[in-house]
Amino acid sequence: MRLGVLDVGSNTVHLLVVDAHPGARPLPAYSHKAELRLAELLDEGGAISDAGVERLVATIHEALQVAEDKGVESVLPFATSAIREATNGEDVLRRVALETDASLQVLSGEDEARLTFLAARRWLGWSAGRLLVLDIGGGSLEIAYGLDEDPDVAVSLPLGAGRLTAGDLPGDPPEAEDVRTLRRRVRAEIAKVVSDFSRYGTPDQVVGTSKTFKQLARIAGAARSAEGLYVQRELTRKKLEEWVPRLAGMSAEERVALPGVSEGRSRQLLAGALVAEAAMDLFGVETLEICPWALREGVILRRLDHLP
Repeated sequence: MRLGVLDVGSNTVHLLVVDAHPGARPLPAYSHKAELRLAELLDEGGAISDAGVERLVATIHEALQVAEDKGVESVLPFATSAIREATNGEDVLRRVALETDASLQVLSGEDEARLTFLAARRWLGWSAGRLLVLDIGGGSLEIAYGLDEDPDVAVSLPLGAGRLTAGDLPGDPPEAEDVRTLRRRVRAEIAKVVSDFSRYGTPDQVVGTSKTFKQLARIAGAARSAEGLYVQRELTRKKLEEWVPRLAGMSAEERVALPGVSEGRSRQLLAGALVAEAAMDLFGVETLEICPWALREGVILRRLDHLP
């Protein structure tokens, strides 16, 4: 069957169309995305602006039309931290449902972490052993650890690259003091949960998912996306530590010139790098593998698991 997963995230609205059957690997058929950066469209009261809601409704309309054009039998629409944490989130959901007929399922942060973990486990297989999975989104950081398909522990922290950029790094390039202050705050937040994971022992493999980790790995020398999904890509803490001060000294325009960095994500890359560096350091990770599957694939896999 042809499924579409509609991901209303903090950075993008992304429709992923796959051909999927229970027991088989979902095969991507089409991808459609629009960058909204909802995490940066909040007013001082934490609400998504009227203009932001209008853009969101129009973008979902367009994505649903694409799904219809591509022959999608069923669309799985969900939303993450930007709508989950917006003070007018319920109003936004009602308006989206009224104007597009899309009933967005709002995932909790723990849901995000668990579904992303499921995707990583299915991609890497049982031989990967105990997995530690890190995912940096636009609004939050998800961390999950476990031996099975459902992690033993999963947490979500408000440390997304878009959120931190909008709230803590206003300059372009940012002021050095702003970078230092954000670095301290990020590390303090992550340090609060490290003990929740350390009691389960050392992971056999550490995985990074999301656009942020993919771009950081690429600028650190990993293979291009054009070389295919199945090429192993890694990010070392040593390389990341070398890149963080370089990114801090660059403007968003200068970062776009780096390999694999998109214009829409260039401004957020430093905040994402600070989160990645802190997580790898505090969890004692020297090297992590980039997993091409993440939350969207996890949603699809869970749906397939529940088909009769």
